[in-house]
Amino acid sequence: MANTSISTRMSVMEGWLPPMHWLRITTIDAHTGGEPLRVVTSGFPDLPGDTILAKRRLAQTEYDHLRKAIMWEPRGHADMYGAVVTEPVTKDGDIGVLFLHNEGFSTMCGHGVIALAKVLLDTGILDRPGDTPVILMDTPAGRVVAEAYREEGQVAAVSFLNVPSFVYALDAHVEVPGIGQVRYDLAFGGAFYAFVNAVELGIGLTSEHFRALIDVGMRIKHAVMASQAIHHPFEPDLSFLYGVIFVGPPEDPAHHSRNVCMFADGEIDRSPTGTGVSARAAIHHARQEMGLHKPFVVESILGTCFTGEVTATTTFGPHAAVIAKVTGTAHICGRNELLIDPADPLRGGFMLR
Repeated sequence: MANTSISTRMSVMEGWLPPMHWLRITTIDAHTGGEPLRVVTSGFPDLPGDTILAKRRLAQTEYDHLRKAIMWEPRGHADMYGAVVTEPVTKDGDIGVLFLHNEGFSTMCGHGVIALAKVLLDTGILDRPGDTPVILMDTPAGRVVAEAYREEGQVAAVSFLNVPSFVYALDAHVEVPGIGQVRYDLAFGGAFYAFVNAVELGIGLTSEHFRALIDVGMRIKHAVMASQAIHHPFEPDLSFLYGVIFVGPPEDPAHHSRNVCMFADGEIDRSPTGTGVSARAAIHHARQEMGLHKPFVVESILGTCFTGEVTATTTFGPHAAVIAKVTGTAHICGRNELLIDPADPLRGGFMLR
């Protein structure tokens, strides 16, 4: 063995197996415009329930330790994002899905829908022939319809028709400690967001402003939560402020604008935020700034882009609403087996900023 090359010796590890009593969780990792999505493919318990919200509540109460182990360090990081695929809860649904992040379980996720469609189709988890396969996803916020666009057999882009998006408040004001009066719009695109003007706040929307965006975003989020009651028309589980989205001018003048979303416990979305673009569509339509079938391109903090579009108008409870279509691209970037040694004192994960 002494004369054996290091590459040969390292190859011996291919036959190594962890002890049987360790928990093993397998994943396919992808990203949409830079925002990660860790898709759990095995190791997460089945989640019974008649609705996706019931499955979400079960995951919150019984399996939050697994969310932390999958999302947090040492297997993840403070800005990791994930998905657990479940059985559908509708007769025509293809899958159910729960989205998870550093703080808990989300209600909907646009970048996650795009990446999940890419993973399901390109790995063959879902067998869908043709150049434009459709996946009907049951999410906690409702039915989302994803349509993929294949080129040479691989998914090159994905669009989704979101749940109804609506404006909750326009031109509201809140006093934010250390900042002063902040004007914001409040809208829903699968989750509730407070939208603020980055220029008015004097904050940039590029990567060097990452820490400031977290700090300012969390202060605004807590101030809005303390001053504004939020009620989803039908589901109490969805009645909370998920994030703050800073809106500003694009770096590319051919694009419409730039979004930087601070959500959950100080996560910064690397993508333009699909649910945020949907809520933006509702705001622009309510202000009569955007009509039907007028695509607009929104940049992220990295300069990656989503295209949004209002495809239809509707009502959602007492709210005038729109059906938004969002399009983006995703890429598969890893295949993992996560190991949880029960003797590891840090097996449950930890999170540092």
